[in-house]
Amino acid sequence: MPIPASVRALVRATPTIVRLQNRAIISISGSQAAEFLNGLLSTAVTTQPLRSFYSSFLHAQGRVICDVFVHAMRDDKSQPAYLIEYDATAPTDAPSLLPMLKRHVLRSKVRVRDASYEYDVWAAWGNDAITTNPRRWTRTQGGTIEPLWDSWPWGPDSGALIDRRADGMGLRRLVRKGDRPQETSTHDEGVLGDYLLHRIIHGVPEGVADIPPMQAFPMESNLDVMGALDFRKGCYVGQELTVRTYHTGVIRKRVLPVLIHPPPSHTSHPLRDGQPHLQFMPGLDIRASRTHAPAEGRVARPRGTGNLLSTVKEVGLALLRLEHVEGLERGDLKFELLGGEVDASGNGHDTQWLVTPWWPDWWPKGVEEEQSTSATNV
Repeated sequence: MPIPASVRALVRATPTIVRLQNRAIISISGSQAAEFLNGLLSTAVTTQPLRSFYSSFLHAQGRVICDVFVHAMRDDKSQPAYLIEYDATAPTDAPSLLPMLKRHVLRSKVRVRDASYEYDVWAAWGNDAITTNPRRWTRTQGGTIEPLWDSWPWGPDSGALIDRRADGMGLRRLVRKGDRPQETSTHDEGVLGDYLLHRIIHGVPEGVADIPPMQAFPMESNLDVMGALDFRKGCYVGQELTVRTYHTGVIRKRVLPVLIHPPPSHTSHPLRDGQPHLQFMPGLDIRASRTHAPAEGRVARPRGTGNLLSTVKEVGLALLRLEHVEGLERGDLKFELLGGEVDASGNGHDTQWLVTPWWPDWWPKGVEEEQSTSATNV
């Protein structure tokens, strides 16, 4: 399933930089900051050398609390310190990150505080000067996929973090509140919707809308593929179920980019006809239905549904059952979405839409199968 031609037309062709107003910052400092984070994050925290990276916080039952970028630095005593960048959108039924981290401090020599008023987060992409190291992939029998890095993937520069969640994502930079990063002199400044479109086209889920706190499982949210999970590090919160899934579980769902379009019977399409782009609420059910009657006998309707996540300009991310995606690739199934549409007079009504997923260009191909069933340290 290659990227649809109508979606390629939406891609910005010029280098772009966007300030991400929805991101918040938590400062973790103190002589035991590295040990403190290493016991909570799903990836290892190293101090020799001190490096930035992408990771996540998990609940004890293995569900995701939030995905984060960890920006490493030195404090005024040359000790390791960290700025945790996360989605500031308030979750509905999950603990907020700052109080949760403070509850884990106990007697650790760690200071945890909100630093959102000190820093701005910027994302930049489209610069060919950003070089990235190649990676290989390994896959377990259950479908977990890991990137194999030949060197540290997230960049050596303490001022910028190369976004290796997907090829082509660019970089992220923290700057002091009110300052402007160096890329603003060479990039067009976009808006938050440009960044949302950029990561949707690359198939990158992020934040509360795409990785619902206390609901999403890490591998279904592609955290394994994006390098946010370390299945070989020591104990951390949520490790037991995550490692068990890695060794004995089966990944049945994945987040994929999708195009939302009307059935062929419709005479118009917003992407083609210059009409205002439609808005779809996250959480809508995506149902799989058969494209033709079975050759003989009755066949049960495909079980389960998918869920729509973030959307912009009729493209979005969706959590889909892999068995349904395989059926669509064979031509046996189609995805349908019943979504609200607002007409020119402001009246709303439900409309049936088709949903077409695609595999991002960077998605792992030719991965090596890893034969592993033994348990690691839990």
